[in-house]
Amino acid sequence: MSTQSSPGSPNTRNRGFFFSKFNNWISALGALCAVCALFAFFLLFAFDATSTEKSPYLGILTFIVAPFFLIFGLVSVSIGWMIDRYYIAKLEGRKSFLTFRMDFSDKTERKKLLVFLSGATFFLFLSALGSYKTYHFTEGNNFCGEVCHVVMEPEYNTYQQSPHARVSCVDCHIGEGAKWYVKAKIDGLYQVYATLAGKYPTPIETPIKSLRPAQDTCEKCHWPQVFTGNLDKTYERYMAGYDDQPFTTRLILKVGGGDSRGEEVTGIHWHTDSKNKVEYIAMDENRQDIPWVRLKKGDAEEVVFVRDGFDEWDTLEEHEMRTMDCMDCHNRPAHILLSPNDAVDHSISLKRLNPDYTDLKYTVVDLLVGEYETTEDAHAAIREGLMDAYGDEPDVEQTIEETLRIYDLNFYPAMKADWSHYPNNASHKDWPGCFRCHGGEHYNIETEEPMKATGCNSCHTILAQGTGDQLLQLAPAGLEFEHPDGDVEGLLCSDCHTGGPQ
Repeated sequence: MSTQSSPGSPNTRNRGFFFSKFNNWISALGALCAVCALFAFFLLFAFDATSTEKSPYLGILTFIVAPFFLIFGLVSVSIGWMIDRYYIAKLEGRKSFLTFRMDFSDKTERKKLLVFLSGATFFLFLSALGSYKTYHFTEGNNFCGEVCHVVMEPEYNTYQQSPHARVSCVDCHIGEGAKWYVKAKIDGLYQVYATLAGKYPTPIETPIKSLRPAQDTCEKCHWPQVFTGNLDKTYERYMAGYDDQPFTTRLILKVGGGDSRGEEVTGIHWHTDSKNKVEYIAMDENRQDIPWVRLKKGDAEEVVFVRDGFDEWDTLEEHEMRTMDCMDCHNRPAHILLSPNDAVDHSISLKRLNPDYTDLKYTVVDLLVGEYETTEDAHAAIREGLMDAYGDEPDVEQTIEETLRIYDLNFYPAMKADWSHYPNNASHKDWPGCFRCHGGEHYNIETEEPMKATGCNSCHTILAQGTGDQLLQLAPAGLEFEHPDGDVEGLLCSDCHTGGPQ
């Protein structure tokens, strides 16, 4: 007589809900995945809650990735149940190939269970180890710069060469506090999607609209009360055709500052003193075209400055009004893409490029700014161009390697990123910078008096300039700037200088 149970027999009915519905390998593996995901979630959540340095990417792993695998595991449990239920009905109660039974009297079943539990324990251990390693990896700058390699390559490479190379990415881009931490998580989700879907702009657009105010990030290290003193700066410029004789300018940069609690803040940094408020409207995304400025200085009345052609009443409400902070001048603090002119000047001054080569600067700059599809194409063209020009020179290989180094640090064809797309407002040579407001075109809307501080010596005092013996005598009272090519009165530096070939 057959002892096999039919679907309605007592033997089948007594198997119980769990054993009759979830007693299969798909459900078991799904349950294991769900348990490990739940374990990883609580572990990552503990790291996230106790860490002093918040990473938005850790939040994505904790609240998005781990729950995804938890849901995947639970769905697998349900799928296993449905498949097993189908086979139980179809096979009239006989055990399907998916079903397992915890029958400890069966030696084979005990071995299977032992293997399964050993594997589950090992998998749980790997889950814990992976979560811990992932936590530390997402805290590092390498994660920000290398995971999305092509997209973030310009930012990561320039960051490593910047004055802020020892400052963590999240310290500037997120800072402290739950509000901006959560906001960064939300932004991070879209960034992951944009990278995977290829919907990111080339080059990456700036300024970053969601960037936290500088008072919450920059001023955690750069304490406003100690923005004092001046800087002694020396600039060497090599002109095409005069590569062996740089035109040198030594000047005092009037950084200024002071403790606003006890004295008036002077110098350039008065713009961001807590007693002063400077607001402006920009007509373009890069904040280069500024036709309207409003100043509230201390207890004085508000003063509005405009530029000819700006209709205040018709246009004012149509544009975003921004309060000036550190980032309006220091807008490239950690991601500086040098112009080819500046990069070549720097390399010549460090003797990495030989100034004795004929028309060296003109040749190198011209090769750097060529239109190339890929970095490999650029390398080939630069090498060929320099070999054609200086192939007979004994140290031509050093010149080639230095030029390629300049290119790799400052030009990124895949992202269409170079200096020409990123204005640097901390100066005024290649971009308007300070002269966006202090270019002599703005006037007081009430008195029609021009805005002050529009001359060269408003922000710096030239101590010496020129070549050779001209640099031996310093002029503490300051010199009027003399351009090596003659009279340039009425022109801004950026009217002629573009950072590329002149």
